[in-house]
Amino acid sequence: MSHDLTVVAATADTTVTTPRTVRRRKLPWKVYVARTALIVLWLGAWEISARTFANPFLTSSPSEVWKKLVSWFTDGTSQGSIWANNWVTLEEAVGGFVLGVIAGVVLGVVLGRSRFTADVLAPFIKAANAIPRIVLATLFVIWFGLGMESKIATAFVLVFFAVFFNAFQGAREVDKTLIDNARILGAGRWQLMRTIVLPSATGWIMASMHVAFGFALIGAVVGEFTGADRGMGLLIAHSQGTFDTAGVFAGMVDITVMALLAEGLIGLLEKRLTAWRPQTSTNSAAGA
Repeated sequence: MSHDLTVVAATADTTVTTPRTVRRRKLPWKVYVARTALIVLWLGAWEISARTFANPFLTSSPSEVWKKLVSWFTDGTSQGSIWANNWVTLEEAVGGFVLGVIAGVVLGVVLGRSRFTADVLAPFIKAANAIPRIVLATLFVIWFGLGMESKIATAFVLVFFAVFFNAFQGAREVDKTLIDNARILGAGRWQLMRTIVLPSATGWIMASMHVAFGFALIGAVVGEFTGADRGMGLLIAHSQGTFDTAGVFAGMVDITVMALLAEGLIGLLEKRLTAWRPQTSTNSAAGA
């Protein structure tokens, strides 16, 4: 079972990402034009279909979704201020994200450097990862109530496994020659962890964080669907219960914007934490 967790890292139901070995290059203007054209084409096709042959009660339309968003942000929602609901969901997602990242990095790096402990815990980690998250969300509501704690717990579970498997793999991928050389120079276990293992695994960890916040938002919304008194998940559930398709899409758009803003902040953090890395030959070749 020496490679059990390595296999799980590649086959887990959560997304496992690989570190970005090539720095982002500035995209040409044609890329942005193409992206804009795709968005316009998609929204135009949706609007035309809703106005011609599709059932607008079932599919809604971009114009109706936009009206719903404007109404929410100007007049409020059936569940109170949209800003208050956004803030609650964001708090739950950030809480689960931070706790999940810390636990995932610590446990992933520790097990990545301790083969015996990893072999012992491998079946338990695989079993925990196989539990459907919606079941856990229901249990968390029973255990912690309808408040923020149950939503943070659901977000934590989703984030933890996404970060854990990447941190574990990153710790396993550390160059053995570097470790041996550092030991020859007298480096202790903590010094090795701080100066070699963690910096080497940073790329893997940061790559997982890009998808982890999306998982945190999913966890918060799923928890609110299961049982809550505030939040965007509750607002979407209420829209679903009243057959307000535009409200469901508006809630999805609102949450997507939050996820994209968080992605941008994580990207800035990644640049700061990996600024020490030299330009790779792959990057030079790509630039050529």
